[in-house]
Amino acid sequence: MVDFSEFTRKMDRTLEILKEDFGAIRAGRANAKVLDRISVEYYGVETPIGQVGTISSPDARTLVISPWDASLLKSIEKAIQMSDLGINPQNDGRIIRLVFPQLTEERRKELTKQVKTYGENGKVAVRNIRRDAMDYIKKLKKDSEITEDDQKKAEKDLQELTDKYIKKVDDACAVKEKELMEI
Repeated sequence: MVDFSEFTRKMDRTLEILKEDFGAIRAGRANAKVLDRISVEYYGVETPIGQVGTISSPDARTLVISPWDASLLKSIEKAIQMSDLGINPQNDGRIIRLVFPQLTEERRKELTKQVKTYGENGKVAVRNIRRDAMDYIKKLKKDSEITEDDQKKAEKDLQELTDKYIKKVDDACAVKEKELMEI
């Protein structure tokens, strides 16, 4: 019997990464996750915005960033402007306010394409893990650790596992696309 636990863990991690990527795509509502990928230089070290201040959401379409060190305001503002967020930060000297506009139909379609791209990347990652597992199975057979029948069964089980994870990726994409297209 071939143990696929290592490959299953890798496929689970691929799904987690995909969901993190989806979290960074805004869906018209303010979500602090969109700032996860934006970093500022803080004492010579690139630091995520969430680690240099407090991020709050006073209403559904606004995020407020309150840095602990006021000297970071300009750096945070610049980092947000340089990012692919597409939002202009408002700096009042104490906090930075991000107002998320209602998504236009055009922007929703762009974001849906981005979701599809992330989904395809997730599927490719799952297939690469399957390829590595297939190589592992062939090596076991070559080293005479499993029989030919065991090899065929292991390959069939691996394909079923892969199909299951590809479906999970498709399902996650469908949920995110539906969320984006809601008005």
